[in-house]
Amino acid sequence: MSDLLQTLVQRAGPVDRPTWADFWDRLHERRLRGGEALAVLASLSTRTPDPTTVASFLGSLADRAQPLPATWPGTVNPVGTGGGPATFNLTTAAVLVAAATGVRIVKTGSRGYSSRYGSIDILERLGIPTARSYAECEDHLDRFNVAFAGGFVYPVELTELARAVLPYGFKQVGRFVNLLGPFLAAVPAQRRLVGVSDHELLAPFGELAIDRPVWLVHNPLGIDELVSFTENTVRTGGAELTIGPGALGLTGRGTLADLRPAGADEDPAGHLLALLGGRGPEAAVESICLNAAAAAVASGLHADWAQAYGAAREAVAAGAALDLVERLRREVPAGV
Repeated sequence: MSDLLQTLVQRAGPVDRPTWADFWDRLHERRLRGGEALAVLASLSTRTPDPTTVASFLGSLADRAQPLPATWPGTVNPVGTGGGPATFNLTTAAVLVAAATGVRIVKTGSRGYSSRYGSIDILERLGIPTARSYAECEDHLDRFNVAFAGGFVYPVELTELARAVLPYGFKQVGRFVNLLGPFLAAVPAQRRLVGVSDHELLAPFGELAIDRPVWLVHNPLGIDELVSFTENTVRTGGAELTIGPGALGLTGRGTLADLRPAGADEDPAGHLLALLGGRGPEAAVESICLNAAAAAVASGLHADWAQAYGAAREAVAAGAALDLVERLRREVPAGV
């Protein structure tokens, strides 16, 4: 049994960065013992590791990454950990509304892990291609205020790890990697806006946020976005902001049913487009605009939450978010 696996299985203490580095080296060189990769992922996904192990995991991958080619000031990366109650693609909808108000956003994401449709799946249904390079991201930011980054932003080690656990996939044993997704994507955004569904992650994520430009969002419902009809906490560095019913003009009325994803007999793209046009439960539209406002404040475009929320509501009412979708469909070339 490797030192890494023994430490994880026996809960013998934190895993340091050199131990993770050795694991990645052996993975790349195909020197892992039979079943070792599967056992490591299963152990990580069974119980949330301690903050030091999480930080070492991320640091070991950062050590192997190429330097980022640029910095994108005034840009925010909204992303969630997934999990929690099933909802429509709230973050993706909020990104489109925020971009329509002038917020510069680079959105990372994945295919559905805990839900039928992840952000990549819904973009495909909408007919919006993802960017294939940092240069394309910059071009899309300049033209549309939004770039949907493709898989190139994630460490190549994750692809190698996925191959090593076949015939199993990340859906079966990759919970830990999926939860860390917001921190694994290499994007030079000014700030990450990270929604956390599992409150066990607040401690390790809180420590990670100390040295990173990260805002954390969570609520009692376990939804990894801001929700208009419950109390939400936004951790902005050393401060905390509570936003709930009654704030910013929110009605505070609604239930989880208002945030439901598209049904089995519904088109998920059509469902999302209706909400972007303001057609649907008021709680859903309010929640979209609330998350768009968070992106606007996190990016620095607005300092006042009420002003940011009002701009988002206007973008929905005027059809600006739907117009942006049409532009992206029409003007972004499909991948090859």
